[in-house]
Amino acid sequence: MTSSRKSLDTSDILHLEADVLVIGGGPSGAWSALSAAENGAKVVLVDKGYLGTSGTTAPSNTGTWCVAPGEDRAQIVERRWQRTGGLADPRWMLRCVDRAYENLLKLVEWGYPFPSDDDGKLYIANLRGPDYMAFMRRRVLLAGVTVLDHHPALELFSDGQAVSGAAGVDRQRGRDWRVDANAVVLATGGCAFHERILGATGLTGDGYLMAAEAGAILSGMEFTGKYTLAPHGSSLNKGLPFRWASFHREDGTAIMNSDGEPLMNGIGEREKEIARAMIEAPVYAVLDQAEPALQDWLRQGQPNCFVPYNRMGIDPFKEMFRVTFKAEGTVRGTGGIRVAGSDCATDVPGLYVAGDAASRENMTGSTSGGGAVNSSWAIASGWWSGQGASHYAKRNASRGAFRAVSKPLGEAGLRPAGSVKSGLTAKDVISSVQAEVLPLDKNYFRDGNRLEASREKLDGLWNDVRHHLAGEGPERLPAREAASIAAAGRWSLNAALARQESRGMHRRADFKATDQAFTRAVLVSGVDDIRIEAAPVENRRERA
Repeated sequence: MTSSRKSLDTSDILHLEADVLVIGGGPSGAWSALSAAENGAKVVLVDKGYLGTSGTTAPSNTGTWCVAPGEDRAQIVERRWQRTGGLADPRWMLRCVDRAYENLLKLVEWGYPFPSDDDGKLYIANLRGPDYMAFMRRRVLLAGVTVLDHHPALELFSDGQAVSGAAGVDRQRGRDWRVDANAVVLATGGCAFHERILGATGLTGDGYLMAAEAGAILSGMEFTGKYTLAPHGSSLNKGLPFRWASFHREDGTAIMNSDGEPLMNGIGEREKEIARAMIEAPVYAVLDQAEPALQDWLRQGQPNCFVPYNRMGIDPFKEMFRVTFKAEGTVRGTGGIRVAGSDCATDVPGLYVAGDAASRENMTGSTSGGGAVNSSWAIASGWWSGQGASHYAKRNASRGAFRAVSKPLGEAGLRPAGSVKSGLTAKDVISSVQAEVLPLDKNYFRDGNRLEASREKLDGLWNDVRHHLAGEGPERLPAREAASIAAAGRWSLNAALARQESRGMHRRADFKATDQAFTRAVLVSGVDDIRIEAAPVENRRERA
């Protein structure tokens, strides 16, 4: 297998060849690149930002779902499965905890500075985001991976039989790039619909659109109802301190819960009541249920949670502050590109997926995996995808002629079907999508009529995007991001309409009960014409 740089006729285009191309520089992309390189592949990793600071892990601490081998391992997985709405697959959950644990031990072996507990034992269940990702960057470079920072991918290439590379733009040099590869891993993260949350600014669903244009299927896109409490006006999406909050109106009047008692604890069952109260009028909180010792623990354990309060100049344990719900789309939802093979292959030959770009239904079903499960999934799926892609590249190394016949697949936001309208901006497109998929009264509490109305609006918007949205040079990126967000919004609404029940993050006012007939995945495919298909019903628990 070879990797080399060569010049194209157009000298200002960077053109590389590799066995495996990894798109995305978060944890899953880093693990995927390491895994593929360990398997002998020549790897190129391109990132929209900078490998080491990109994604939601880099700016904060994250726990992992760390399960050591032992007799209680199956019971631990079983207890978590009970919280997944019956859609998770215990086989995948067991595989994930085993793979993630082995890779955490690799970090120990490589010298990652885990802290020690009171007994002097290494505590490997928590990763400090900035240190972790800086460490992963060094390991990726040490493994010989070619890293291209600030090189967002815009589209995939195909030779008609398989994905054969990708192309994008070098944001700093203002030139185009193209990488021909025998296999591609999409580790592009989820889609936060451009909601302002920590580390998610660049998570615009780019991988979903690229994969769908290649013919991939998505799954779980209806589970985008994950919201996290945050101080109003901040980008913080760390909800843990609200476990010890009480909630009030602006004049200090306590908001009462459904039992006629003061509303407290913003995590868990009371979340819905806070959401309903917020639809009616602004909600304020104070973390007055935390004892002094707990306050110190929170400040030391979650220091980034207190930055907004420090900026406001208030003591959140004594003073009220306005709160909001931050929508987290598929970042802490579960939707994404369907995983079609144990090596994280997709339904498209030569295309693999990892991390939040992949559907996490097998791991978390209809509920959010939060930070810990998603972190372990990023480690495990990254590793599997790198192995799978590198093996695929080896098997197809003789398919050298593919590069001569490869064609770009990108359309929406890149190659409009009609004339470009200068008045149609990426910003306007994103705002229009947000108006349909973020409000609590549309997305947290769903209703068939409202979903249908939103779908009609986004279908009309998509017609404009497909026919009239495009950018020139570096401006192709925001146009492509807007198209990706619009596509993700349409897939989410179509899947939400198809799931006529309530389950986990999917709350239908017109179908309040859970329907056993829907204990299956809702599959979505197509870009312009969206197709919905129900996966076969299976009792995953019994098959485990």
